This record gives sequence, structure tokens and C-alpha cells, in this order.
Amino acid sequence: MPRVTIARNILAANEEIAADVRRRLAAASVRCINLMSAPGAGKTTLLERSVARLRGQVAIGVIEGDIETSLDAERIEAAGAQVVQINTRGACHLEAHMVRDALEALDLQRLDLLFIENIGNLVCPAAWDLGEDLRAVVVSTSEGDEKPAKYPQMFAAAQVLVINKLDLLPYVDYDLARVRGQALAVNPELRLFSLSCRSGEGLQAWCDWLLQVVHPRKLEGGPGCRCGESSAHPRGHAS
Repeated sequence: MPRVTIARNILAANEEIAADVRRRLAAASVRCINLMSAPGAGKTTLLERSVARLRGQVAIGVIEGDIETSLDAERIEAAGAQVVQINTRGACHLEAHMVRDALEALDLQRLDLLFIENIGNLVCPAAWDLGEDLRAVVVSTSEGDEKPAKYPQMFAAAQVLVINKLDLLPYVDYDLARVRGQALAVNPELRLFSLSCRSGEGLQAWCDWLLQVVHPRKLEGGPGCRCGESSAHPRGHAS
């Protein structure tokens, strides 16, 4: 069988599972964001800050993807979120069946918003539907300002771009306007956020947007709102 046919079959099977994940999350009224970036862009720190700022307003869960270790999951759990760890043991992206299995370790009825922190990689994750509602890609000022031009598929597949580590701008050669221009040339519909997890600059705008992602009736404290419930939960593990 030709390799291209095998690849299509694998992706088709993944899309079926992703559709099942999407149905399960919708049935539980949980919105889901697939968070992607290159290694070291600051995804985990962004999640830590988001969980802390939104505590008492939105119940957040995280499916944490890493090739090895549970270091990032431990940080997210300490911030107060439900967490499930997925270790891919070498695979460079998460797949829908991994997310489906991870859902079994989460109490979806106590969540409003679920993040999937994907493997640090600006290539492979863009091709795999995980059942998310939205995709957000994070870049940072320490990485160089050519990422949207070099990895256009990732930015074309996303709905949101977060430019992180603004506090480093005085010390690096990074052109914000260039990055924004490249990204919007690839995807004119991108919603852009520029922020610093260290200084807090721009974080409130990001968190305000997350509040809008969650269904309004939950924010009003109406039926189905989980905001007043504790989001802490023993960390599960899926592999």
C-alpha cells in the first residue's frame, strides 16, 4: 500500500476519534484549547498564570503532553488545576486517542475550560485534530522573529497567536511588527496577544478573552457554572 494512503488512513482514524472527543466535551459544556509552541516558548508558565488569575471564575483542567517527565504537570497541579499527564515516549505530537484516554482521568463535570498543552514542536502538532474548539500558538521573543514565515502551517491552523516574553525585548533582536505582519499574512483571522508572564504585561487581556471563550451563563453563576467549586484534583497519568 502506498505510504500516502497509509498516512491518510491514520489521519482519518484520528479525525473520527477527535470528533468523539469533541462530542464528549460539548456534552459536558467544556470548552477546549489546544496550546502549541516550540520548546521553551512559555506554554506552561502561561497556563500557571492563567489558572492563578482565573481561580474562582473559571474551573480549568489541563492535559499535559511531554515526551518524558511530569515536571510541567506538577507545576500546573500546584497552581490549582486538574491535570492529566501524557508521556509520548518519543512521539513529537499528541494524537486524539491519547486525549480521549486522558479524559477518563478528568472530572469534566467540574470543569469549564480544558487546555491541551501539546508537545513542543512547530511542525507535527498542526496536522492533528485533538477534538479542541480552538488552537492557540505561542511564540516568544527569545526564539527569533521569523517563526510565522518558517512554519506557516502552524499559524494557518491556529485561531490565536500569543507573543510571550515581552520583558526580554530590551535584550533581544526581535521585531514585533515583523512577527505580527508575517502571522497575519499567513492567517488574517488570527487573534493576537502580546504579553509577559514574568511582568504580567498583557496577561489580563488574555484572561479576559478566556472568560469570553467560556459560555456566558457559567460566568453569570447560572446553572452549570463550576466557578465556585475546587478545581484541585489528584494528577492522573496516561501514556
